[in-house]
Amino acid sequence: MLKRVFVAPDPGMLRLRSAARAVLGVGLAVTVCGLAGHSLVAAVIGGLAALLALFTVTDTTVRGQAVTTALLPAVGFPVLAVATMLHGQPLARDAAFLAVMGTGVYARRWGPRGHALGVFAFMTFFATQFLHAVPAQLPELCTAVTCSLVASSAVRFGLWCYERRLPPAAAPAPPGGSGLARTTTRQAFQAVAGGAFALMAGQLLSDQRWYWAVGATWWIFVNTASRGETLVRGFRRILGTVLGIAAGGAVAIPLHGAPVPSAVLIAVCIFGIFYSAPVSYTWMMFAVTLMAGLLYGLLGVLNPALLVLRLTETGVGALGAALAVLLVLPVTTHATTDAWIRRALHCVHACAAEAGARLAGSTIADPAARVAELEQLLGRVRLSLAPLVHPFSPLRARKEKARRVLALLDDCAREVRGLAAVAADPVASHDDRLTAACLRVEAAVKALTTPRTEPGTAAAAAVAGRPEPEPAALVHLHGLERALEELAAPLHSTRPSPLVGA
Repeated sequence: MLKRVFVAPDPGMLRLRSAARAVLGVGLAVTVCGLAGHSLVAAVIGGLAALLALFTVTDTTVRGQAVTTALLPAVGFPVLAVATMLHGQPLARDAAFLAVMGTGVYARRWGPRGHALGVFAFMTFFATQFLHAVPAQLPELCTAVTCSLVASSAVRFGLWCYERRLPPAAAPAPPGGSGLARTTTRQAFQAVAGGAFALMAGQLLSDQRWYWAVGATWWIFVNTASRGETLVRGFRRILGTVLGIAAGGAVAIPLHGAPVPSAVLIAVCIFGIFYSAPVSYTWMMFAVTLMAGLLYGLLGVLNPALLVLRLTETGVGALGAALAVLLVLPVTTHATTDAWIRRALHCVHACAAEAGARLAGSTIADPAARVAELEQLLGRVRLSLAPLVHPFSPLRARKEKARRVLALLDDCAREVRGLAAVAADPVASHDDRLTAACLRVEAAVKALTTPRTEPGTAAAAAVAGRPEPEPAALVHLHGLERALEELAAPLHSTRPSPLVGA
């Protein structure tokens, strides 16, 4: 499982760059807070603000990222004020927390910016509970957040703005619809219901650390679009928490809050969060849990009983999320899975078309941008199919089909990356056969994404009589054709959905 984190494709070393920049940005933010004379509590909330700004702001352009980052205080400061002022009023505090939770999930309907602002609002409320912040600390906390966002932005948009040299990748939007047919609307109700259960059960376990249960429910809902995805994410969160608590017991407790080694290990955890997040939620949660243990050590409250309580509260939060997605306006896996696969296939065709145009002499065609978009879409496909390929899934036939689809889509992505690399070669020349091969790819994609097409007919016709591959571009295009042809069997073998039940 850990091997997957290190062998997963990392085009352009984006995961490595993101993780390294996050360590630098958060480190600078905390350093600035320290130099400004802020307390440890303020430095922690400032570091968290910097981490969230670097982690959740994913607009497709640098300008968009800067605008979203500038808007974070607009939602964070009011939430921070409400959370601190309601510190001594449990009922009002709980109601406000659930309202922020539901609004944060609903805000995903506005794409990456809504998602980032929703996460920042929720985590700001969460952090005040974590740190037991009170109104007297509000000015210092707001100042620390401001300083940290400025510091992390100086790194992101000034010192290390690698996005300016890379094509923007369109972040996949959640499935649409209107009213209760909209996924984000249904999930907002689910989040509030699951959060209410977690809040009440969490307070029965601990009147001091109950917020861990609510936080677990929240993060299980983030970036999911169906009940299957949510259930698998809940399992992975628990597994990552168990591993992180074991590491916390072995590493964080013996440190006794020693500042220097704790700070170094927290930096390692931040790197691990950013490096593993795109490919493994389990290991991301391992890094998050270990970092939380180290922070508790710095605050002087870490002990084995606290770690056990952390695990119990996480279990309660996962249970709340599971009950909510199963009982409250459930969103099935069927439509979301088919939609993500279709979008990925259309992007494969777009990649081939852009590369063909580039090889034909176009100066505006940019296959690299489509490749980056395809990587994000494949991530969504993997997440959507996760319930089927999970080791505990009892649906063996569908599990094999899902694995076959993922393997063939990965083959498509590999051929597309190779094709884009060839197209980027200034000495690569156009071959008349490229146009014909790109047209066959288009026909194959149309056959796979048209519901009434008989399996195998259009795809097979698309590759019939193809010439022998010679140039490198043709090698990749023919590999792409073969993968698309083979996809016809698992995608068209059954109706209405080839992979998942309702």
